[in-house]
Amino acid sequence: MEKTLFTDVMIFDGSGDDVLKGEVLVEGNRIIEVSRSNAPLNVESARIINGKGKFLMPGMTEAHTHFSWNDQPSLSAIQMMPPEEHILWCIRVARRYLEMGWTSAIGAAAAKPRLDVVLRNAINAGEFPGPRYLAGSQEITTIGALGDNTLPHLPFEELSFGSVCSGPEEIRRSARTFIKYGVDHLKINLSGEYIAGLPAEMSPFSEEEVAMLSSEAKRYGKRMAAHARSSESVKMCVRHGIEMVYHASFADEEALDMLEANKEKHFVAPGIGWLIRTSFNASDYGITPELAATMGYKRELEIASDSLRKMHKRGIRILPGGDYGFAWMPHGTNANDLQYFVDYIGMTPAEALLSATRLGGEIMQRPDELGQVRPGFLADIVLVDGNPLEDLSILTDPVKIALVMKDGVIYKECKDVRPPTAALRLADEERAMIDGGVKKALQTELR
Repeated sequence: MEKTLFTDVMIFDGSGDDVLKGEVLVEGNRIIEVSRSNAPLNVESARIINGKGKFLMPGMTEAHTHFSWNDQPSLSAIQMMPPEEHILWCIRVARRYLEMGWTSAIGAAAAKPRLDVVLRNAINAGEFPGPRYLAGSQEITTIGALGDNTLPHLPFEELSFGSVCSGPEEIRRSARTFIKYGVDHLKINLSGEYIAGLPAEMSPFSEEEVAMLSSEAKRYGKRMAAHARSSESVKMCVRHGIEMVYHASFADEEALDMLEANKEKHFVAPGIGWLIRTSFNASDYGITPELAATMGYKRELEIASDSLRKMHKRGIRILPGGDYGFAWMPHGTNANDLQYFVDYIGMTPAEALLSATRLGGEIMQRPDELGQVRPGFLADIVLVDGNPLEDLSILTDPVKIALVMKDGVIYKECKDVRPPTAALRLADEERAMIDGGVKKALQTELR
């Protein structure tokens, strides 16, 4: 098997240890040896990559990924994209993530029933480059709730944004359908969302409906994820064993106690970037800070920041990612979450980076071989030109992501680095495919 030796690198190994200069030896798809001494590794017939003092770290995991969100300003614009173009979009975006150092990702819901599954299978088959990927279902929702935005007057109206269910038996049918398609986990929308005109603190599902989803998931050995902003929805996640809790903004003390008592079972991916970017960076798309405050996002950000600080202090696992793929937070800018974790949740830069690496291995269900630079672990490695612990924004700059290796294969090298804005320009041609009715659809949703 081919050997690769990284020399003269500053190693952040994802264990929590200090960064030290050293060398890393990869053979095939595994890390074989890590040296943290001045004595170089004695390796014959290895490809040598001289890091010249660069920062070597594990590949990151995006814990709340929507590859099929198409960098547009509304949910309707996502739904309007034809299926054929939509899978091509997903393929291109997956490569964008990988080249930005995200070597693993959790699908947090697909816009159409099989997009996630087809993408995951193509990546696994080596047909297209992308992160290690766990495929989610569409968003399972109920009548009038988040995800029930079928617009009969638009093309492709037969393709509902979510799987709309009412009652336990419809939940069972939806769950079994997605399991038949081959998803890794089921996603349910247990709370509202302001941009959809629904209070984030509402909880539209009954206990019996959520219990049915849990029963079917466990029957088939699948995990679950939930859009859960309201306090009650977070409690439902704990009561019914929904492992991946997305948002958890309004978790009250009882919900926090429940999460803490079961913290070995649950992950929280708050998607705090959505609250921040929608509150302060969406004016060009019709959502001014004043409108965002009226909608409820400023208040939610303040409450979520307080709740997440409490979660962090209680040792509840918080991971980056969430709802990137809208116009004001396009795919590829996901590492902004790490600085948000420092500013709004009180993490240190090292803790933020550990949330994206070591905890990423845990949410991917591979804690013994992903998320750290250690002998025996899979060779998912990122080489960064600069020190993210001094400036986390480095990880949002494509030029600074000097090398990306996944499974022992180099997918991006220094010579192939694109200019800083290239990752965002990839969206231009897809944007042109959506007609001028998008702004009108957005205005309708905001009303």
